[in-house]
Amino acid sequence: MLGICRGRRKFLAASLTILFVPAITWIYLFAGSFEDGKPVSLSPLESQAHSPRYTASSQRERESLEVRVREVEEENRVLRKQLSLVQSRGPAPRRGNHSRTYSMEEGTGDSESLRAGIVAGNSSECGQQPAVEKCETIHVAIVCAGYNASRDVVTLVKSVLFHRRNPLHFHLIADAIAKQILATLFQTWMVPAVRIDFYDADELKSEVSWIPNKHYSGIYGLMKLVLTKTLPSNLERVIVLDTDITFATDIAELWAVFHKFKGQQVLGLVENQSDWYLGNLWKNHRPWPALGRGYNTGVILLLLDKLRKMKWEQMWRLTAERELMSMLSTSLADQDIFNAVIKQNPFLVYQLPCFWNVQLSDHTRSEQCYRDVSDLKVIHWNSPKKLRVKNKHVEFFRNLYLTFLEYDGNLLRRELFGCPSEADVNSENLQKQLSELDEDDLCYEFRRERFTVHRTHLYFLHYEYEPASDNTDVTLVAQLSMDRLQMLEAICKHWEGPISLALYLSDAEAQQFLRYAQGSEVLMSRHNVGYHIVYKEGQFYPVNLLRNVAMKHISTPYMFLSDIDFLPMYGLYEYLRKSVIQLDLANTKKALIVPAFETLRYRLSFPKSKAELLSMLDMGTLFTFRYHVWTKGHAPTNFAKWRTATTPYRVEWEADFEPYVVVRKDCPEYDRRFVGFGWNKVAHIMELDAQEYEFTVLPNAYMIHMPHAPSFDITKFRSNKQYRICLKTLKEEFQQDMSRHYGFAALKYLTAENNS
Repeated sequence: MLGICRGRRKFLAASLTILFVPAITWIYLFAGSFEDGKPVSLSPLESQAHSPRYTASSQRERESLEVRVREVEEENRVLRKQLSLVQSRGPAPRRGNHSRTYSMEEGTGDSESLRAGIVAGNSSECGQQPAVEKCETIHVAIVCAGYNASRDVVTLVKSVLFHRRNPLHFHLIADAIAKQILATLFQTWMVPAVRIDFYDADELKSEVSWIPNKHYSGIYGLMKLVLTKTLPSNLERVIVLDTDITFATDIAELWAVFHKFKGQQVLGLVENQSDWYLGNLWKNHRPWPALGRGYNTGVILLLLDKLRKMKWEQMWRLTAERELMSMLSTSLADQDIFNAVIKQNPFLVYQLPCFWNVQLSDHTRSEQCYRDVSDLKVIHWNSPKKLRVKNKHVEFFRNLYLTFLEYDGNLLRRELFGCPSEADVNSENLQKQLSELDEDDLCYEFRRERFTVHRTHLYFLHYEYEPASDNTDVTLVAQLSMDRLQMLEAICKHWEGPISLALYLSDAEAQQFLRYAQGSEVLMSRHNVGYHIVYKEGQFYPVNLLRNVAMKHISTPYMFLSDIDFLPMYGLYEYLRKSVIQLDLANTKKALIVPAFETLRYRLSFPKSKAELLSMLDMGTLFTFRYHVWTKGHAPTNFAKWRTATTPYRVEWEADFEPYVVVRKDCPEYDRRFVGFGWNKVAHIMELDAQEYEFTVLPNAYMIHMPHAPSFDITKFRSNKQYRICLKTLKEEFQQDMSRHYGFAALKYLTAENNS
């Protein structure tokens, strides 16, 4: 306690120095500027004009004093900066069992008041100050709709999680698309002390659909108006954020500002930093009414309990109805209506300092919000141009945004020590499963991978597809990593039907993929390709997890289980749809085999028919797939019979059989114990056989494997003896599990393996 008081006395002394040194200096100058009771100007020119007793020595004296004044002012500026840095670190931590708190000081919005606020705010820490308890939950509301906004929310959340020291409760007002994406993301992210609640945005449309809105955010841009009605009635306060926000500080600092609200203040807002509401941007520009420059609603502090008591719902509706009679529509969505209400009721608003919403649209005054990088709190990309906005410091802001965009989200799974987390059944089950593993087992890492939860972002790009009404539609399913990205355009040219892809990428690679896709005319012209990002974690390539993710998110009744290195024959999509009907796949358990071939040439004139393919086989341009290294994998397809076949024919399962098949979407998943290279498809085909699927070869279908460099996993398999030992162990355990699950019929798999 003694140390704390000493620190505070030093802090007080420094503050007093800032206040009194300039005062004493100016008193001295003021007194020194009188001669014979008459004031003398500090300016040598004025003195020369009015005083006959002006001399060269007195001029030098005055100039010397001016230099000294400038030196003192510079010293004070440096001292103020040092004090502001001390302040930003917060008070010294208290010892003992008391719950730790930290206090946040605010200015009033303009730069001069901000400087005064720094001095006044540091005058004493012994008095009562606004504080946020260490384990106090901070509530954040975000309206989110669609695929692109879901990506933006992830970057916003990353920036908040990076700085946060408190539990967070996100209230997401989301449409069906955003809910599916973000629910899966947060469920697989498993960040401690973070709770997510969803509210159906589509149910709220009727509340605001009567308001014409020209803003690009559409109807969802009006939904912040109904948060008092949407959020739980026992929620007293909330921070509301746009999706294009990036935090550069702990959000608890903003939460602490609620303590500064007085009287009837219920809205915390930053002044709009453009001239929009001044109405002088162009001729006949007529904005909605606003107080002065108006306020920007990208960051809002809402005192929900008081707003409800004030009948906020009735207040904004009456204002909107009145203004729409002359304005006809909103230009800036909810922001226009918020400003119209504030114009009539200015007492409602607490003006936040502008560093809480540095608005980076074109032609703003955002540069007046900060003097140094350390002043930045919240960056708002509120221009339709987003990162391409014009701003003197946009390169710095862009780099800050990109830092969070590409930041490894797995690193944000850190615990908040001292803050109890809510019980999570999934997390508890995971810990139990991991605790049952033997860490001394040489295959521990293989076994552990089966239980690893990989953060998953579904539908990373816009997806729009309605399956054919005749119930014959087929989705191509595959998985890939960054080194196979070049195959995407070729596959899209060969397969016109829907595609479901699982991509195993890091956060940075996901952004590289996004730029690649957005720069491709072929990929951007296809809206029926679902890209699902599974983020990297661990040392193995989780091939079967990726397949399962891609399989799970198809919207068609059938799927073609392929690999990214294969190009399907032209017209295969339509051929498979006809085969589905012909072979009654809807009512029978069949797996339709598409025969696989390969070429060793990087440039191939792709065969346009079966006859052309047979000719290339005879010439040695094509081969049956893996005939020279893994014959057993596809030998049961019976390629000799296929050459002359004109109708589908049935083949029997054999050991190590791993064809590419078309099945119903309700087929069993791939076994996750197999990672990297080896047995990942073999085990799946074995299970299909155990479930009595009939394997039928299609006579006029084919696919061709394109050459590529060996994968990292096959290199490990070939060079690492322990890798091969563990794979053999996992195979044996899988076969034992099959015997237990399927009984006597599964004994043939053990026999076949021993004979092979």
